[in-house]
Amino acid sequence: MQEEELTSINETYFQLLEQQVFDTDTLDYTILDHHKQILERLAKIGNSAVSVFDLYKKQHVFHSFNIGTILGFEDREVGERFLDSKIHPTDYTTLVRNGIRLLKFFENIPINEKADYKLICEFRILNSDNNYIRVIEQHQALEVTSNGSLWLALSILDLSPNQKNINEGLTYELLNFRTGKIIPFIKANEETNIILTKREKEVLKLVKAGFLSKEISDKLIISLHTVNTHRQRVLEKLGVANSMEAVMLASRLGLI
Repeated sequence: MQEEELTSINETYFQLLEQQVFDTDTLDYTILDHHKQILERLAKIGNSAVSVFDLYKKQHVFHSFNIGTILGFEDREVGERFLDSKIHPTDYTTLVRNGIRLLKFFENIPINEKADYKLICEFRILNSDNNYIRVIEQHQALEVTSNGSLWLALSILDLSPNQKNINEGLTYELLNFRTGKIIPFIKANEETNIILTKREKEVLKLVKAGFLSKEISDKLIISLHTVNTHRQRVLEKLGVANSMEAVMLASRLGLI
């Protein structure tokens, strides 16, 4: 069952990748060459395993020299899907789900903010002794195209200081590192519990379109108090702090 679920999730993930729009004439790979020099130095200084995924080519286009040695493997053992093959199966499924959520999240934020977020995950992976250890991986946009498509995605992998709770599954959070704010990132088993009423969806769609509460009141022919009540209930249901976060999360979950 888990294999069928993972196949379905992977198909969804690659369908989302296919929906990214790229103008090949504007993809300047000399930018990647410049990044590689910096990322190799970063790997040497921090002993972090660094990689870059190209969403246009749909493959990794860079791995730092220590991508395997951080887990005790030799360079000759490292291939294209080396790390993926070592991740705990349950954690890997959630990582792919997070990839889907992250792509949907990026669809609903301004272009100039797309490089401001990190998805930080802690999960289990096999080392060269065939034992699971915990690692921390940070994902963020490295390059975004002029039309807002995520082009190059950066991954930085480190050993976790938390090696005691080895049976604990994957944990994750989405961080806006410009503001220091944690963005709500709903877990898969929680998503189906969120139900917005028809009116709440109408209000949230108008909020997304940029209308103020008074304007929404006039358009829906309801009182300003009722509009604000709907807005507050939406925040409570989604577990977010403000309307912008509500719009992003509801869009990502397909609620509006």
